[in-house]
Amino acid sequence: MKLINKSILTAVITLSTASVYYAQQVQDTAAKSKDIEEVILRGVTDIAKDRKTPVAVSTIKAAQILERQGNQELVEMLNTTPSIYATKGGGGFGDSQIVMRGFESRNIAVMVNGMPVNDMEGGTVYFSNWTGLSDVTSFIQVQRGLGSSKLAIASVGGTMNFITKSADMKKGGIVRLGVGNNDYLKTSFAYNTGKSDKGWSSSFLMGRQSGSTYIQNTDYEAYTYFFALGWEVNQKHNLQFTITGAPQWHDQRSFAPTISDYIKYNPDNDGTPDRTYNSDWGYYTNAEGRRVALSNRSNYYNKPVMMLNWDWTFNEKSKLSTVAYMSNGRGGGTGDLGRVNGRNLTASVNGVPYFRDAQGLYNYDKLFAENAAVNVNTANAGSTLIRRASINSHNWYGILANFQHKVNDNWNFSIGTDNRYYYGYHYQVISDLYGAKGYKDNANKNIAPNIVTATSDYKKLNWNPFGGSQVPLNERIGFSNDGEVLWYSGFGQIEYSKNNLSAFIQGSVSNQGYQRIDEFVQDGITVQRNQTVNRKTGFKNIFGYNIKGGANYNIDENNNVFANIGYYSKQPFMNTVYPSNQQVVNPQLTNEKIFSAELGYGFRSAKFNANVNVYRTQWKDRALRRTITVPNVTDAYAEMNGITEIHQGVEVDAAYKLNNIVEFNGMFSWGDYYYKGNATGSTFDGNNNPLTVAGDSNTTTLYLDKVKVGGTSNNSILQMTAALGATVKPVKDLSVYAGWRFVGKLYSSIDIATFSNPANQERGVLKLPDYNLTDIGISYKIRLKDNSKFFTIGANVYNLFDKTYIQDGATNNFVKTVGDFTTTTTGGVTTTAQQKYDAYINNPANFYNGIDTSNRVFFGFGRTWAATLSFNF
Repeated sequence: MKLINKSILTAVITLSTASVYYAQQVQDTAAKSKDIEEVILRGVTDIAKDRKTPVAVSTIKAAQILERQGNQELVEMLNTTPSIYATKGGGGFGDSQIVMRGFESRNIAVMVNGMPVNDMEGGTVYFSNWTGLSDVTSFIQVQRGLGSSKLAIASVGGTMNFITKSADMKKGGIVRLGVGNNDYLKTSFAYNTGKSDKGWSSSFLMGRQSGSTYIQNTDYEAYTYFFALGWEVNQKHNLQFTITGAPQWHDQRSFAPTISDYIKYNPDNDGTPDRTYNSDWGYYTNAEGRRVALSNRSNYYNKPVMMLNWDWTFNEKSKLSTVAYMSNGRGGGTGDLGRVNGRNLTASVNGVPYFRDAQGLYNYDKLFAENAAVNVNTANAGSTLIRRASINSHNWYGILANFQHKVNDNWNFSIGTDNRYYYGYHYQVISDLYGAKGYKDNANKNIAPNIVTATSDYKKLNWNPFGGSQVPLNERIGFSNDGEVLWYSGFGQIEYSKNNLSAFIQGSVSNQGYQRIDEFVQDGITVQRNQTVNRKTGFKNIFGYNIKGGANYNIDENNNVFANIGYYSKQPFMNTVYPSNQQVVNPQLTNEKIFSAELGYGFRSAKFNANVNVYRTQWKDRALRRTITVPNVTDAYAEMNGITEIHQGVEVDAAYKLNNIVEFNGMFSWGDYYYKGNATGSTFDGNNNPLTVAGDSNTTTLYLDKVKVGGTSNNSILQMTAALGATVKPVKDLSVYAGWRFVGKLYSSIDIATFSNPANQERGVLKLPDYNLTDIGISYKIRLKDNSKFFTIGANVYNLFDKTYIQDGATNNFVKTVGDFTTTTTGGVTTTAQQKYDAYINNPANFYNGIDTSNRVFFGFGRTWAATLSFNF
C-alpha cells in the first residue's frame, strides 16, 4: 500500500481508455515482458496491467470523474462497468450503496492507495465518509472477482482502489465551481507546487459542498481537505505524507416507504408516486409560531486518514515499500427511541398512523405535547419518545510493508505484512428530547434507572477526531459497547513472466482477534445465555487464509486469454462472533469458505477493444445481520446463519473508435446468483430480546434452496445489466456524450418472515421491474494564450427522460392468490376467499407496475442536472 509516485502514475494512466464516457479495461502498450517495470503487480497498491494481470479490471480517470460526476454519488460512476450496481440508497448525501457480482460493499475490498478502509468490525463502507475522494482521486481501478491484491482481505466480489493525488504532481492549480438541482453548490481550490531541486513537493485541496438532494428534507453540508508532502531524499529513498478527510452532516431517508404511501402522499393526487417522498421528517411549531422542519434520521461524521509512505530502493532488483497510517473517526446517526403512551414514532391506531399528518410527515407538535405530559421521575423506563444518536466512532492504526525482489529476467517474488489495531466506540446519546423533560433508561445495569436530560447537537462536528473525550457513561442510553480488533497477517507472491506468458501464485494468512467490551453489564453478575459474563470478553482469535493464482497468455498482438482460481477461509464479522449483541462467543462459530474461478478473453486493436469473462463463486457458511421492520418494535434486527450462495455469470465490454470524432462503448453482464440449501434465522428487538418468528420460537428454518440472492440492507441485487455510450468530438476541446443503461433481473431484499414459510420458496425473492435510463452531457475547454491555462465548462443531465423506476426493494410482498385469503363471517355475513381475492385483484390501487403496492421500496431520482466551471492554471 504505497502512495503512487510519478513514474507509477504515468504507467497506470496508460491503462485508461481514450473514451471519457465508459471506464473499461484497455491495452497496455508496453511490449517487453522481461522489463522489471512490467511486473504483474507493483508495490502494495496492486495496480492490474492489461494483457498481463489475469483479472477482470476497469479503470476510471480523474478527467472522467470531473466531467461526468456532477452531483452524482462517486460510486455511480461505475454503473457502466459490467456486473456493478450502484444506487443512491435512501437518497441522502453520501448514502450510496454498491453491489459487485451480487456481493454488497461489506464483501468488496474498498481501498485508498491500497489501504483497506472497510470497517474492521462489520466490513461496511459508509461512502458519506469518503465523498471528498472525488476531488483528490487520480484514478479508480475496479477489479472484479478475486482481484490482484496480495493482502489478507476478503475481496469476495472484487476490489475498488482509489488512488489519490501525490505530492510530486506537475506544478499548477485548479479552481472549480459546481451548481445543480436542489440548491447544489460545490466550490474547491487545489494547487500543486511541483518538485523542487532538493526533492520537496506538496499538494493541497480545500472544498465545500452543500444543498439537498432530490429527496424531501435531505439538507447537507460537507467539506473536503487534502494535503500531501513529498520528499525524494535521493535515488534510494522517497517519502510521502498525506492527510485527507471529509467532515459532513446530512439529513437522511432511511426508511423505505410503501409504494401505496408514495402514491397516497403525492400532492398532485394523480395516482402516481411522489418519488421525492420522505417519511423520516416533519414539522414542529417553534416559540415564534413558525413551522420548522425536523428530521428524525440524520448522519454526521468526520473520518480523516493520515498516511506516511516510505519507498526504499536497495538496488535495481530489490525494493521495500512501507506505509504507516491512522484513521480516527467521530460521528454517528440519529433515530427514535422509546415510546410515549405505549406508542413509538411509527405506531398506528386502527390502521391510521398516529404521529403523521395528512401529508405523511411526522406531527411533532402532537408528539411534543404527549412527551411534555409525562412525569419522567415516576414513569417507567423508556416512557418518553426521543431522538437518539447512535455513536459509531473509532481509532484505527496500521502498518503495511512489502518487499519486492527480481530474481532474474523472468522471476519475481514479494513478501510482506499487514498489521492493524482498531478500537470502536458504540453507544447512544440523546440528540433531541422531542419536548420531553428527560429520558429514563434502565439499560445500564450499573446506573439503573438513569434519568438523562443532556442532548448533543449532531450538526456540531468535532474537527479534532484525533483527540477529544467520549461522552460520560451517565449520559449514555440504550447500549454502550466497544469493539477491539487485533489484525496480524503475512502475504507472499511469486510471479513469472516470459515472452507471451505471465503467471502468479499468491497466499496470505491472518489472525483476527475480537474483544467485546460492554460498559452496561455488571462484572460477574450479569447473565446472558445462561452464562455469567464480564465487562470484557477477552480476545477471541480466529485464523484465516487465502490462496489464489492465475495466468495470462497473449496469443498474438490482438488476442489474449487468462484464468484465475482461488480459495478463501474468511473470518466472520464481529456481530457473528458475539451474536445478538451479547458477551458470549458464538458456540457454532466457523469461517466462511469462498471458492472462485474465472476465465477471460481479450481482443485489442487500434480501433476496437473487447473483453469477455466467465466466472463462478461459491460462498459457504455465510452469516449476516440485517435491520428489519416489525410492527411496534424499534430497531429490530435479524441474524441469519448457514447460508450458501452461488454466484456465476458472463461479462462483455467493448469500445470502438470509429474515427477521431466518434467513439462507441458498450457492455453487457448476465448473472445467475442463487442460494444453495436452507439456512436458519433469528430475530431480536433493539434491546436484544428475542422476537417470535414462527410458532413460539425466535429461531426458524429459512427455506432458501434455489431462491435468487436478494439484498440484505434495504437494497437490491442486480443480475443483468447493459449499457451503450457514444462520445462525439466535432471540434477540438468540445465533447458531447450520451449514455443508455438497462437494469434487469433486479431482486429485492430477503427477510426472515417471508422465507420461514416454505410456501414462499417457490415464489423466491421479489423481482422488481426492469428499467432504462439515459444520461447526456457536454464539456468544452476555452484555452488562453498560455496553453497551460484554460477554462472548462460542463453540464450533465441525468435520467434525461425523467423515467420513474424502483432502484431498491426492502420487502417480498407477492401479488396475492386465492390461497392467500380465507373465508370469514362477520355480523352474520360470510365473505368467501374468492370474493376477497376478486376485490383485491380488481382494485388497481393494489398494484404498481405489476407488483403489490404494499411493498416498501426506494424510487430512483427523477431528472436531475449539474453544471461545472473550472479554471486550470
